[in-house]
Amino acid sequence: MADNIPLEPVRSAQRRHEYYQGRHSRYQVEDESLSLDEMPLMMSEEGFENDECDYHTLPRARVTQKKRGLGWFVLGGWKLLCTSCCDWLTHICRRRQQLKARTVWLGHPEKCEEKYPRNAIKNQKYNLFTFVPGVLYQQFKFFLNLYFLVVSCSQFVPSLKIGYLYTYWAPLGFVMAVTMIREALDEFHRYQRDEEMNSQFYSKLTIRGKVQVKSSDIQVGDLIIVEKNQRIPADMIFLRTSEKNGSCFIRTDQLDGETDWKLRIAVCCTQRLPALGDLFTISAHVHAQKPQMDIHTFEGTFTREDSDPSIHESLGAENTLWASTVVASGTVIGVVIYTGKETRSVMNTSNPKNKVGLLDLELNRLTKALFFALVVLSVVMVALQGFVGPWYRYLFRFILLFSYIIPISLRVNLDMGKAAYGWMIMRDDNIPGTVVRTSTIPEELGRLVYLLTDKTGTLTQNEMVFKRLHLGTVSYGTDTMDEIQNHIIGSYAQGNSSHSHTTGSNSSTTPSSKSTLSAPKVRKSVHSRIHEAVKAIALCHNVTPVYEARGETEYAEADQDFSDENRTYQASSPDEVALVQWTQSVGLTLVSRDLSSMQLKTPGGQILPFIILQVFPFTSESKMMGIIVRDDFSGEIAFYMKGADVAMSSIVQYNDWLEEECGNMAREGLRTLVVAKKSLTEEQYQDFENRYNQAKLSVHDRTLKVAAVVESLQREMELLCLTGVEDQLQADVRPTLEMLRNAGIKIWMLTGDKLETATCIAKSSHLVSRNQDVHIFRPVTNRGEAHLELNAFRRKHDCTLVISGDSLEVCLKYYEHEFVELACQCPAVVCCRCSPTQKAQIVKLLQQHTGKRTCAIGDGGNDVSMIQAADCGIGIVGKEGKQASLAADFSITQFKHIGRLLMVHGRNSYKRSAALGQFVIHRGLIISTMQAIFSSVFYFASVPLYQGFLMVGYATIYTMFPVFSLVLDQDVKPETAILYPELYKDLTKGRALSFKTFLIWVLISIYQGGILIYGALVLFESEFVHVVAISFTALILTELLMVALTIRTWHWLMVVGEFLSLGCYVASLAFLNEYFDVAFITTVTFLWKVSTITLVSCLPLYILKYLKRKFSPPSYSKLTS
Repeated sequence: MADNIPLEPVRSAQRRHEYYQGRHSRYQVEDESLSLDEMPLMMSEEGFENDECDYHTLPRARVTQKKRGLGWFVLGGWKLLCTSCCDWLTHICRRRQQLKARTVWLGHPEKCEEKYPRNAIKNQKYNLFTFVPGVLYQQFKFFLNLYFLVVSCSQFVPSLKIGYLYTYWAPLGFVMAVTMIREALDEFHRYQRDEEMNSQFYSKLTIRGKVQVKSSDIQVGDLIIVEKNQRIPADMIFLRTSEKNGSCFIRTDQLDGETDWKLRIAVCCTQRLPALGDLFTISAHVHAQKPQMDIHTFEGTFTREDSDPSIHESLGAENTLWASTVVASGTVIGVVIYTGKETRSVMNTSNPKNKVGLLDLELNRLTKALFFALVVLSVVMVALQGFVGPWYRYLFRFILLFSYIIPISLRVNLDMGKAAYGWMIMRDDNIPGTVVRTSTIPEELGRLVYLLTDKTGTLTQNEMVFKRLHLGTVSYGTDTMDEIQNHIIGSYAQGNSSHSHTTGSNSSTTPSSKSTLSAPKVRKSVHSRIHEAVKAIALCHNVTPVYEARGETEYAEADQDFSDENRTYQASSPDEVALVQWTQSVGLTLVSRDLSSMQLKTPGGQILPFIILQVFPFTSESKMMGIIVRDDFSGEIAFYMKGADVAMSSIVQYNDWLEEECGNMAREGLRTLVVAKKSLTEEQYQDFENRYNQAKLSVHDRTLKVAAVVESLQREMELLCLTGVEDQLQADVRPTLEMLRNAGIKIWMLTGDKLETATCIAKSSHLVSRNQDVHIFRPVTNRGEAHLELNAFRRKHDCTLVISGDSLEVCLKYYEHEFVELACQCPAVVCCRCSPTQKAQIVKLLQQHTGKRTCAIGDGGNDVSMIQAADCGIGIVGKEGKQASLAADFSITQFKHIGRLLMVHGRNSYKRSAALGQFVIHRGLIISTMQAIFSSVFYFASVPLYQGFLMVGYATIYTMFPVFSLVLDQDVKPETAILYPELYKDLTKGRALSFKTFLIWVLISIYQGGILIYGALVLFESEFVHVVAISFTALILTELLMVALTIRTWHWLMVVGEFLSLGCYVASLAFLNEYFDVAFITTVTFLWKVSTITLVSCLPLYILKYLKRKFSPPSYSKLTS
């Protein structure tokens, strides 16, 4: 049994025994029949014994039990405490008003029982009073900036002052000024955008007529008129429209990222009123649920009290007009129910986590190591003095003297470098349309190990093409569609003479009549089944035909010219549009649709009118949609449904072909939909309608009650057909995935699609290479099954794992660590039937268990949570809208662009930042080494070697240009990086910036600093007063030569930078009389001695670099030669 399997736990035998004593009986009942005497699962420290009640709390409990002593406080506890206090104060100051349900009277804001928030959009981070403190807090929470603030402030203490104030405050002030100006500009732009939105004028309906009001002055209860193409200013209930059919279309791309238009329906009671002014003559109110985030659901009731009896009408999401959407047709009038921060759009606006790159974290660790070295060096100096006098003051002075070990210019250079990389990415003509939205993490593109990708719209084009129709006994493909067309033409040709199509279709719906058909009439049965299937596909959908005429969008009316040229179809799903376009191609065309009716056109041009009685829209929970229509000719009522096979298989009559054919189509990479029908009598429908309306009016558990009523109708439905729609692959998906795989990146495909389709796309896109096996993880529901299946999976080697979301949930519940460890060994993983939250959960799991960098790429609103959770999020501007693109750190237009983005720009950004960061640290270390030697020579006096402008100039105009030109350096040509993606594997090991490379730079700094200062002492013994001029000149030359040594590929701007810096230094010598003797530095003696020191400090390093390239060349050197 499951509990008796040896799983190599790390806990003691005693603890394990106690655990099993308490829990043995629980699993004995559940898994008694299973003999799980397989190989052990445990591969690491966490025991599998934790059951579901304590499994998730265990790690958290351990964390909270850590001792919080002085060490914890010094190493970061102070920051945690400060942050907690600030959060608590913010919470107290901004204590949220409790959200409640409300009753809103039409046109009477004064009747509101409570005060509701202003309808002002506010995206600003700060106000006039919090700007300076807020920006300063954001800057000084970083160790580097806080350290320099303390150092700078110390210069106000006379006994600690070691130089001019500006040598400390000028660099810090520059960094702060740049940051504040940038923040102020961002804040001002946000204010301008907010003010523009808040100042938009809208027509408000009052008893005296229309008045113009600003968007920010709109209140709950106001009646607002919104014109076509105008933004909706607040959450409203849709009361009236200028459209005859009582409905309108809205564009929701700014709310949910979907580009398709959505249909909204006006409240029947107010739409029927003769005139607009009658809204004030009636006594009516809307009861609305409390504000919430879900934009797809709404529960409310409209009540008119002045009629006898009172009119009650249930309100759903189709009666709402959410803020930030745009009216696409007609003019609408609505009553405002939520304003400001209570609107759906504001409640769904979350501030994504502030992403910090791995390189920044590594540099932060190095900075702390440097600080430790700084303190140790200062203590050594004071110790060598013998701790005489006020030694603690001397200690602090030494800390100040050596403070250049940690260069303040490090963050400035890196931030400017990141901005330069972003500019280069957006200017790359090979990846047009790429946008860098987060400029702080371009180096992450060069460190990725896991790529998590969506399927639909990312690997595939989200362009649906109808490929297959299966009727159980016969299947039609693209090459046999003309047969269906002939059947439809024949069917309606008979119908034109005597309306026999209605009776024919009736006969095909009853199984008893089918069984009585004689042998010669079998063809007619197939004929009528095709006709019934095509008619069902043409009727069961949420598609609306839109006609473009005279430059304006007109909606199909019965008397309009239904010409094919100016007709387009609007729907929330591209699958539905593909199905309706296919019925048009075989002869049955949807020409008109409004709220209550639909019209089809036959091949002969006859119009078939249908009355829409009910529509049940598609939801992700039900995975199906339905419609009840009445044929205007025959009066027949039919209930049509279509949906995923998993949902439909339980509600259709018994058959022996559906499951098998669904599997066959999925293996071809087709998206399948099952279509079914049920004929209803008038009595059956009336009974259903009464129960349905009653359920829709209930205030409590409305959704459950409505679902139960609809479910009562979904029984024993007649299976009509199975459709297959193909989603074509994006351009160059196969070579791109192959490139990424060769680069050592493991690709996980996370999709909401079914297992078979996902597996097929994985194979066709070459996510699974030809020589790899595919292990399909069997569905598991409990601990024992998961244990067995994981053991079976362990025996497989080098195979792709395919698992469903439900099985994944079970595995993560009991065997999280084991599952992730096994899955990470796979070259690729496919997770199907994944919800958006599951996608984000998988990203976080990989981050926690592997510590590697993750990248998520997607194109739809359902990918946003995954993109924001990943270390690096990439969004594709796709057919599903721009929501993923806007939420991502990088936005691209095609999946194939990710190859160049990672291989070229990721490589360059990481390599350049690593070189730049280490060089800036070296620049500070070398001057600190010189200071240490200088102080030790002068009896450990805490006197600065260089003062005033020399220190400021050294970090800025004398060395800034050539050092920053390292952002143009590249070790490999872009073409080579793409041709040999294997080079990317080295980047993930982090060798460009490690403690090893850091120590090499430290040794170089100590050597060069020692040579420069001792060279000055040896060669200038007689004129030691000039040691500052000599050593400083040699230092500048050394730094310029070291930049030249570091560069791998020269760029003309690098040469300009070198000569510009040298020119600036030579020119400034004339003005630096305070520090240099101009007569002395123009002598030949000065020049040859400076040249000698510089040569001794740099020549050995050039020789070492040559020898290293000769005997231990880097991996890419053979490719570039």
